[in-house]
Amino acid sequence: MSGKVYIIGAGPGDPDLLTLKAVRALERADVVLYDRLVTAEVLKLCPPKATLIYVGKSHGEQRFQDRINSTLLNLAKENKVVVRLKGGDPFVFGRGGEEWAFLNAHGIAVEVVPGLSSALSLPSLAGIPLTYRGISASFAVIAGHRQEGAELNLAAVARVETLIILMGVNERRKIAQRLIEHGRPPDEPVAFIENGATPAERVITSELVSVAEGRVEVHPPAVWIIGKVVNLRRCLAPWGDSSLDEHSGSSLHLAMK
Repeated sequence: MSGKVYIIGAGPGDPDLLTLKAVRALERADVVLYDRLVTAEVLKLCPPKATLIYVGKSHGEQRFQDRINSTLLNLAKENKVVVRLKGGDPFVFGRGGEEWAFLNAHGIAVEVVPGLSSALSLPSLAGIPLTYRGISASFAVIAGHRQEGAELNLAAVARVETLIILMGVNERRKIAQRLIEHGRPPDEPVAFIENGATPAERVITSELVSVAEGRVEVHPPAVWIIGKVVNLRRCLAPWGDSSLDEHSGSSLHLAMK
């Protein structure tokens, strides 16, 4: 008899943003395998009896991913209730689908508990709606890097009204340059939400050209939003206070141009 694996999204950082189903599954866990984006506050929801195993990795470490898959399989075969806890949503650049497919192929029962993706939740929490009548009727979420040797196809999304980029901090200058080459306005507003939904959150607002010229300082993890909706933060920021923003490179236009 085998145990069961829950693939759970931990949300963007604040434990209050987990779903009730996620909390209930955590309470039943014998073992929790968690990623580097899962906060200490979220881990406090795990039962004292549970064994916590850190499996954070940098992108591209396929051998390490293989070890994660094997660990999940072996623990489930020991009739354990196993939680695979991932920051955000497991199926938005979280490799949750790959782990699910692996476990299915080995006959292990899997239950999915979706989480709030940082791509969707952090902008709204910071006062940046991804769509807004008359300003943006579309958005796209992309990864800021690809597997080694693969080309990032920015031409396909360059004209989407609101663009959200995950895992793009280290390549931000190159990405901004290419987006401008593909037709995005150099003075288009941008925002980076660094360590979102945690006490260390920092919002940096600027313009695309400042990013392209290397004048915007930001550190991962951060969600990058590009588009006119960023200007809405001036009136929608929590408590109506956008003075906490760090403005980099140039001032942000107020007009919804």
